[in-house]
Amino acid sequence: MASKAALSPKLVDRIAAEVDEQALVAMCCDLVNIPSPTGEELRMAEYMRAAFEPLGLEITWQEIEEGRANVIGRWRGEGGGPTLMFNGHMDTSNTGAEPFLTGPGYKPKAVIQEGMIFGLGIYNMKGALACYTHALRALQRAGVRLRGDVVIGAVAGEIEKTQWGEYQGKQYRGYGVGTHYMVAHGIVPDMCILGEPTDMQIVLEHYGSLWVRLSTHGIYVHSAFAEGRADQTSTRRLQRIFTDVVQWCDEWEKKTAYGGHQGVANIGCVQAGYPWRVSRTPDRADLFLDVRVPPRMKMDEVRHHVRAMFEDLRRKYPAYELEFETFVSVPGARIAADHPMIKAIEANHTRVMGSVPRYDTVLWCSDASVLTRFDVPTVNYGPSSGPRDRQGEKVAIKTLVDMTRIYALTAAELCGSVAGDA
Repeated sequence: MASKAALSPKLVDRIAAEVDEQALVAMCCDLVNIPSPTGEELRMAEYMRAAFEPLGLEITWQEIEEGRANVIGRWRGEGGGPTLMFNGHMDTSNTGAEPFLTGPGYKPKAVIQEGMIFGLGIYNMKGALACYTHALRALQRAGVRLRGDVVIGAVAGEIEKTQWGEYQGKQYRGYGVGTHYMVAHGIVPDMCILGEPTDMQIVLEHYGSLWVRLSTHGIYVHSAFAEGRADQTSTRRLQRIFTDVVQWCDEWEKKTAYGGHQGVANIGCVQAGYPWRVSRTPDRADLFLDVRVPPRMKMDEVRHHVRAMFEDLRRKYPAYELEFETFVSVPGARIAADHPMIKAIEANHTRVMGSVPRYDTVLWCSDASVLTRFDVPTVNYGPSSGPRDRQGEKVAIKTLVDMTRIYALTAAELCGSVAGDA
């Protein structure tokens, strides 16, 4: 699938020299300065389309729903080579309006300090989208002609969120909705690089996720008539099953350790009643779980385990009218370490950075879950600079430049440089 001929040192130097740091930083800042929470990606898509046009890319505009679109740019090769996609989501993890997130990296306003760009989305994953675009620009400016196509997919709706209950609308439609629409409507590459924030580590595998609701029922009465009946309320009943659920979570985390990481089962939400009518006992109390699934575990297996836990609770607490629901089911993703794309990334990372890359398995999900279901080998490998902290998202400018060079060289190697370019 990959080109057999290695890139010549002369061509490598020529491509690397064409990465324009100033223009790359400017684009990163522009992207951060466009607010694009899930459901509001349109302005960002329009910017990306405008960035693709000067590169002469064939543009596909996919309107997912009103106010949301994917934009795909294809640099068509001369034939005889594979198609490589660089995929990146345009929606951000947060809106920027959260009062408890005060650091500059949580706001849709780029700030440059001490060689770093801070701002919402800079590493998840607007910085990667800028790197992709400037990697193609560097290849073109270096006079490279490729056999295969290079595609940049800027997609909506990747962030881990979903509709449930009263939480309806496009702002909740994430978890790969954009990439799923893209591949389901004909944009299917031979392989894909996702520039998720991996700190330049190659992520061959990541966990999947199952979201679960467990509910208890109880009496619905005015507080004045609940005297001596506390054990019949949904909230007290939820409190009792809470201990059992926590114990199950602890066991699950041990059972699903993988790739040097402990498993995760997170109690992500607890809710009951109405704050405007606290004088009533809630008829139902809900507990929501995010159960992380190792990449080699099948989703039907984890559903069996969670369902068995529910059945145990129902037998133990028969009067509680327990309910069970799964409302997100996203498998993990894997790619073989000997895939030509992995070997090309490893070689070009080493060439640019002077050291071999590290590998990791992560517990977050990505659009690799979608792409691999469509038989597209996909790897996560992207720019970030350390863990997210109180300052929020940030990436070193040097990291962005280095990553752009690695992406460009990897595309040239995988898609096959036409003879005479060297």
